[in-house]
Amino acid sequence: MTTHTVGTREQWRAAYEQQLAKEKELTRRATELAEERRRLPWVPVDKEYLFDTTAGKRTLAELFDGRSQLIVRHFMHGPKTPEGCPGCTFETDNLVGAVPHLAHRDVTFILASRSPLPVLTAYKQRMGWDVEWVSSGGSDFDADFYEYMHVPTPRRGSGNMLDMMELMALSCFALEDGPEGSTVYHTYSTYDRGTEALNATWQLLDRAPRGRGDDFSNWPRKRDEYDT
Repeated sequence: MTTHTVGTREQWRAAYEQQLAKEKELTRRATELAEERRRLPWVPVDKEYLFDTTAGKRTLAELFDGRSQLIVRHFMHGPKTPEGCPGCTFETDNLVGAVPHLAHRDVTFILASRSPLPVLTAYKQRMGWDVEWVSSGGSDFDADFYEYMHVPTPRRGSGNMLDMMELMALSCFALEDGPEGSTVYHTYSTYDRGTEALNATWQLLDRAPRGRGDDFSNWPRKRDEYDT
């Protein structure tokens, strides 16, 4: 549990000024990192991937849906996570509200998982999410991009081995027209705690008096599984 002191308003203000200076420095550094991230080399995606979508089979280029940027949230819903990952569900709860805002900045945001499309659609309806969710299970998409990220084979619980596609991840792409047609470029990927900053709940807890707490044995859970 986080320890705390009790003080006067003047003591709080003095400590706050020191904390604020550190937060401003962190903000400046975060801006620099964002610029560095955008300067990563763009790598052409030469392999063709087909996805099952509500509009039928679509290529990666078609997933852009008329926009020039695409963010794919690799969601753990597949052979070893057939019920859907609680952590991915928790994070997606915090992301879906951004979808229409991203669309107006020329960015398409989708979820991609290895489970069959009807299973994903049913889960989406259960969670009440208004977001495109495609099935990548019939392609090498996940295997390739987890390999590009050099994701280690993770362990859970008592050391049980999972396949490398059992960590939450995010990949970003750009679509550009050229003299020989359109080209899809892979621009960025991250996984596991690399996606943590996207989750508003973590950010709010970091600012709450007691922080994130210490007991994660039964949290987070899916929204409809919490005790009332």
